[in-house]
Amino acid sequence: MRSPVRRRLLCATAAALLPWPVFAQTAWPTKPVRIVVPFAPAGTTDILARALAPELSRAFGQPFIIENKPGAGGNLGADLVAKSSDGHTLLMGTVGTHAINPALYPKMPYDHVKDFTPVTLVAGVPNVLVMNPAKAESYGIHSVPDLIRYAKANPGKLNMASSGNGTSIHLSGELFKTMTGTFMVHFPYRGSGPALLDLIGGNMDLMFDNLPSAMPQIKAGKLKALALTSAERSAAMPELPTIAEAGPVKGFEASSWFGLLAPAAMPADVVGRLQQETAKALGSPALKERLVAQGAIPSGMSPSDFASFIAAETKKWAEVVKASGAKVD
Repeated sequence: MRSPVRRRLLCATAAALLPWPVFAQTAWPTKPVRIVVPFAPAGTTDILARALAPELSRAFGQPFIIENKPGAGGNLGADLVAKSSDGHTLLMGTVGTHAINPALYPKMPYDHVKDFTPVTLVAGVPNVLVMNPAKAESYGIHSVPDLIRYAKANPGKLNMASSGNGTSIHLSGELFKTMTGTFMVHFPYRGSGPALLDLIGGNMDLMFDNLPSAMPQIKAGKLKALALTSAERSAAMPELPTIAEAGPVKGFEASSWFGLLAPAAMPADVVGRLQQETAKALGSPALKERLVAQGAIPSGMSPSDFASFIAAETKKWAEVVKASGAKVD
């Protein structure tokens, strides 16, 4: 049975292929376009933005330039876009910036609904529970049950890295701790890239990373994968069980998503053209196969569907934040 998130992704992807209404065309872009990535390079947000940017550059005849602005769980970069007024700045938003953070942070620098215009969902991805192989071996951890047993016997000994407070990587770990009755010390970084470097280097024990950024390190033997956080297995790594299967931790699901958003004042015809060209790029065989092989589920849904998706995800993650007891630390 497909999970609710996966069903919404697939249905919205099909809807994105339907003809869009014709708008009076605004002359846009008239200069290079910035896509702000609110995390450090080498994470999944960055990977997806850099995969999409060349396609949009070709479609619009202007460079689409990636600008990394990490900090505050993605809030720093998102706020920059919310307050931009040049008409040529976009955000590669995430489940963190537009669903989790409003419930996690006591004071937000932006309104995730009023200050943005949703363009399209780019992709959804599962997270993957990975460990430093040498540490996993020394602790005798070869599976999720092993991890739960060790963590219960050694509360606070395991260090859990994340890409920042409020990210799905962080909340996946908090939800796991709540549902298994374990305690691990959380260390937030400014993106998956630096967190993975410390995990590989042995400074951290484990992480619930996005699958696309972790997969190359798993395949290279630099990380040990224990399970996926999604409700279903991934076609990119079909041999890897879910946490719900492997734990077993019944009902566990905590996946990530990434989408293009514009400031609130972006003209409707520009938003429509951006959605169309993004959906076209994501539907092209070359890019689609590349993303699927990395563990992503390409989308391209309409702006209105994306707005509804964000509303549903905001409600869902507010409940997860409350249930987990997660706080900004």
